[in-house]
Amino acid sequence: MSSSSLISADTICALATQPGGAIGIVRISGNNAISIADAVFSKTLANSPANTIHYGEILDNEGKTIDEVIVSLWRAPHSYTGEDAVEISCHGSAYILEQVLHRLTEVGCRQANPGEFTQRAYFNGKMDLSQAEAVADLISSTNKASYKIALSQLKGHFSNELATLREQLLKMTSLLELELDFSDHEELEFADRTELKTLAETIDRKVLSLAHSFKTGQALKKGIPVAIVGKTNVGKSTLLNQLLCDNRAIVSDIHGTTRDVIEDTMNIKGVDFLFIDTAGLRQTNDRIEQIGIERAYEKMGQAQIVLWVIDTDCTEDEKSEMQNRCKDKKLIIVRNKTDLHGNQTLTTPAIPSNKKNVSFETENIASVRINIDSTPHSSSKEYSNAELPTSNIPVIESFEKDLKVVEVSISAKLGYGITVLEQLIYDAADIPELTENSVIVTNARHYDALAKAHNGLSCVVDALNMELSGDLVAEDLKIVIDELGKITGTQINSKETLHNIFKHFCIGK
Repeated sequence: MSSSSLISADTICALATQPGGAIGIVRISGNNAISIADAVFSKTLANSPANTIHYGEILDNEGKTIDEVIVSLWRAPHSYTGEDAVEISCHGSAYILEQVLHRLTEVGCRQANPGEFTQRAYFNGKMDLSQAEAVADLISSTNKASYKIALSQLKGHFSNELATLREQLLKMTSLLELELDFSDHEELEFADRTELKTLAETIDRKVLSLAHSFKTGQALKKGIPVAIVGKTNVGKSTLLNQLLCDNRAIVSDIHGTTRDVIEDTMNIKGVDFLFIDTAGLRQTNDRIEQIGIERAYEKMGQAQIVLWVIDTDCTEDEKSEMQNRCKDKKLIIVRNKTDLHGNQTLTTPAIPSNKKNVSFETENIASVRINIDSTPHSSSKEYSNAELPTSNIPVIESFEKDLKVVEVSISAKLGYGITVLEQLIYDAADIPELTENSVIVTNARHYDALAKAHNGLSCVVDALNMELSGDLVAEDLKIVIDELGKITGTQINSKETLHNIFKHFCIGK
């Protein structure tokens, strides 16, 4: 099915800006965009050059003014959609915008479907499918990291990676198929099998690398989950409030106050973190509280980072249980209520005054203490120099049972050590350095295609190892090429599939 049979010949219009602003933009695109704009505009646009701006009025069917506007004119193929396009900048009144859209439909426009402008840009070769999907990601980006990833994909860096891989695979397939044309001469071998295997393995490593980036991409897009866990009354809810700079959770001296999970997001260095305050972990006969504790363990399992809040020294059994639950996570032990323990951080060895860094060993633990200048958190209203420890904030890194554990002492009540804790949380997320050239997969459809491409490449390598015929290897290669093509849209011609991709876009884009 050709792209021309999939795209509508209608001229479409839609509001391209969020309602409620000072300015509202109505977008028109299609073969008749300029003539339709002429029918409602007080000036003639038909002979106007492309990329020009015109001041005038939008008129109703009786010639009365609806609004004074600025009209921007583009001619195909040099527009967002690749078609003739007009944008009308109106005042942001909901009534005015409704009247302008109604007037356009009176003279021949159709209301655009969600994502139809971008869909037309894809069909008209202005962008491939992965770039089109990046438009939606860019619009919905909520932090610097997700913005950078979407912008990189929109600029075509992901597409370029895939184009290089597909070109190499196509060359490999062509050589194998060339051998089939000379099947009568079995001694002829145009494609060196050793080189093919090396190339297939190299491409597979790149495909796997892209697929593995999906986990990071999803975390950056949706927020990295951080579970705050610990016994009752150790200060978990106080810590959440300090991190969020808001009284989000109820704080009380009564054990078991938090009975359900409380979630909220904050941004640290351009990355969103989803903090989850959980019910206190303890033995209880209260059925409702027990449900909350079960949910706490469930959220701990879903988290990437766990903040284990304690206010006294934990037992070896408690430490062992927490480490077992956090085998695939980053664990930060947060020793709270430092303000109640004077200048000593519970039972942690004191740092000699003449040294900044001291190494010390305990049984089965090699630890290094690092001093970081203490700074009260910006949200703290109760900060007083007399109340806080005079030493710097200690951070301990230890390695136990192959699990790296970071330990920091804070006072959630006074805001002491919160800034240091935020840095430790950011470091624990292992965020790769993002540039405008970074390629990180964020789309589940892309991940699925990469996973299938990896399976296909594994079959190619297996076939080469078993010295199977070139036609069988070529078939596996075609599967890989098709899967990579689905990401950019090269192999997609189903109207239903494309509709499913674009239906989640906003109207006007």
